[in-house]
Amino acid sequence: MKSWPFWIGFVVIGMIIAIVYWQFYRPEQQIPVQVIEPPQVSQQQAEPVIQHPVTTAPEELKAAKPIIDLEKPLPELKQSDTSMAEILAKLFADQKLDRFFILEHFIERFVVMVDNLPRPQLPVTHLPLKKTPGKFLANGERDHLTIDPANYRRYTPLVKMLSALDTEQVLAVYKVLYPLFQRAYQELGYPDAYFNDRLVAVIDHLLTTPPVSGPIYLVQPKVRYLYADPALEEFSAGRKILLRCGPENAAQIKAMLHKYRRGLTAGQ
Repeated sequence: MKSWPFWIGFVVIGMIIAIVYWQFYRPEQQIPVQVIEPPQVSQQQAEPVIQHPVTTAPEELKAAKPIIDLEKPLPELKQSDTSMAEILAKLFADQKLDRFFILEHFIERFVVMVDNLPRPQLPVTHLPLKKTPGKFLANGERDHLTIDPANYRRYTPLVKMLSALDTEQVLAVYKVLYPLFQRAYQELGYPDAYFNDRLVAVIDHLLTTPPVSGPIYLVQPKVRYLYADPALEEFSAGRKILLRCGPENAAQIKAMLHKYRRGLTAGQ
């Protein structure tokens, strides 16, 4: 396939989730999270069983032309960082992206992040995003803590920026760059799996996050905040992040995820 690298804004959904997770845990906990990596990929890789194939018909890729030179071949995964920076600069125009992204091994970091969103914790040392300025906000005394609604507003500008992305363009760029994501997923330790299938499954997991009405109560047994409700504390890292974004931001994120899911599974 003729194309040029790098992925994008579909992925960007994942980015916001990572930013919020980082913001909630990182300032309050200095204990590094150990990354549990799957076994190393064997030299002989079987063809993955595909549920949601990424199609690349010419008409599906046209929207990527303003962002990617479709006449250039994709770079090797390990040499894709420069292309990533250029892609993001075009997608986000006047935004100051250097405050958000870590470009070194960006695709690999993103794949690790997506794969871990349904798990109990994200590997904070492997996220593709920088720590967001500011500090997580809580209300009340130690035994009656709640998430401060003002905390939600800290993420609103980023949610709006991501919501403004052209969904069709994001999907087109993702499809052009898909071989890089697939390669990173196989190198992570899934030689017989298909990254787009995992991505759709993770989106479905996030979309089924139950809404929570009223104040969200917290406890702070040590340094880190925890949910007071054991059922919420058992949520995955990704679902907890949606809750901590606040109901309005979470609704916008889910709306974006719905649109991208439709594009990723169109015609299936």
